[in-house]
Amino acid sequence: MSRLQATFENLAKDGRTALIAYVTAGDPHPDLTVQILHTLVEAGCDVIELGIPFSDPMADGPVIQSACERALAHGTSLKQVLNMVEEFREQDTQTPIVLMGYQNPIEVMGMKKFAKQAQQKQVDGILTVDMPIEQAEEAVNEYKKHELDNIFLIAPTTSSERIKHICDHSSGFVYYVSLKGVTGAGNLDTVEVAKNIEEIKKSTTLPVGVGFGIKDPESASKVAAIADAVVVGSAIINEIEAHASDNDKMLGNIKALMSSIRLAMDNSSTNQQQNKEVA
Repeated sequence: MSRLQATFENLAKDGRTALIAYVTAGDPHPDLTVQILHTLVEAGCDVIELGIPFSDPMADGPVIQSACERALAHGTSLKQVLNMVEEFREQDTQTPIVLMGYQNPIEVMGMKKFAKQAQQKQVDGILTVDMPIEQAEEAVNEYKKHELDNIFLIAPTTSSERIKHICDHSSGFVYYVSLKGVTGAGNLDTVEVAKNIEEIKKSTTLPVGVGFGIKDPESASKVAAIADAVVVGSAIINEIEAHASDNDKMLGNIKALMSSIRLAMDNSSTNQQQNKEVA
C-alpha cells in the first residue's frame, strides 16, 4: 500500500479530511526547505506538495511565481529538490510527498531517470501541471513502474467524459481546481465545488482534494466538509515571503497558520459527525 493510500484510509477511519500543504522547494532558500517541511508536519499537515521551481509557472498566480523566482535565484534544480526529499526522509518516513511542477525540468533530466531517482529518494506521487491526459500515457506507465502515484488536475470546466478519462489514469488522489484561473485568485463557491466533487465521484473511488483559493481556517473548514483533502499553498508562501529574513518568525507563523487550519477542519468534521448522529 502506498503512503498516500494509507494516509487517506487512516484519516477516513477517523472521519477526518486530509490537509495538504504546498511549498516551493528552495524558497526562500534551499537550506530552509526541509525545515519548513518538518514544520508543516508538526502543524498537522498530512501530505506535502513540494513545488519544483520553474521559470514560467503558467497555472500559478503572482505569489507562487515570486516563490519560483526566489528559488531559481538560488539555483534550485530538480536534482536538489529530489535531494531535499531524501533529507526529509531521514527523519520522516510516513508523510507522503508529491512533487508538483511542469514538464520542462523533467524532460531536461529525462523522464526515465527522473522516475527512477524519484522512487529512490522516496517520493510518493507526481503532479505535472501542464501534462494533458491525452499525452500522459508514457509518463503514467513510467511512474507506475516506479511505484509513483499519478495525480492529475480537474477543472470546473472539465467535461464528464474527460473527468472519467482522467480518473481512469489517476492514482493516489484526484486534484480538483476549485477556481477558474490561477493559484491564489478569486473566492470559493462551495455549493459549486460540492456539485462538481459529486460529479467527479461518479467516476472514481479515489479521494478528491480541492485546491486554489483556500487561504484561511474559514475557507478550509467549508471545503473540509465536502472534500477528502484541502490544499493550502499561497497562504503559506505569503508567510515565507513576508518573513524571509527572519527564519524563526517565518516558521512560527507557518506553524500557527496551519495549526489553526487543521483545528478548523477537525472541528468541521466533528460537527458533521454529531449532526449525523442526531439525524
